[in-house]
Amino acid sequence: MAIPKNTVCLWYDKDAEAAARFYAGVFPDSAVTAVHRAPADYPSGKKGDVLTVDFTVCGIPCIGLNGGTAFRQSEAFSFQIATEDQAETDRYWNAIVDNGGQESACGWCKDKWGVSWQITPRTLTEALAAGGDEARRAFEAMMEMQKIDVAAIDKARRG
Repeated sequence: MAIPKNTVCLWYDKDAEAAARFYAGVFPDSAVTAVHRAPADYPSGKKGDVLTVDFTVCGIPCIGLNGGTAFRQSEAFSFQIATEDQAETDRYWNAIVDNGGQESACGWCKDKWGVSWQITPRTLTEALAAGGDEARRAFEAMMEMQKIDVAAIDKARRG
């Protein structure tokens, strides 16, 4: 197995494997590829405990590290998932929130492990990239939302 040149490392208290398996079950092109156990005791675990988990999220290679409680996730890092329509937006958003996560603003939510996700319909990204009044209207509409409402963004784009 080739080791990727760049891998996202996410710190978990103790549930890296559960998180990775959840992501693999929700997002396309995602999988758990390896589970590594600690060869000896370490500050937040014992020999034989799951230490790291290799997984992918939408094709992005990741490592989940069971490092204990020393560090917390923050919104400074998030996965941004592009969606095609409201059904796909709802599917991902609801999977995260309904599994112990929490809603936030402007298409952001947080999973039960504290990892932040931006569930972003392509129509919103396209509107913001268009600039001008279209971008302003879409941006103002987005600022009033938690989960993105595709129809409301499309309406704002049209004016």
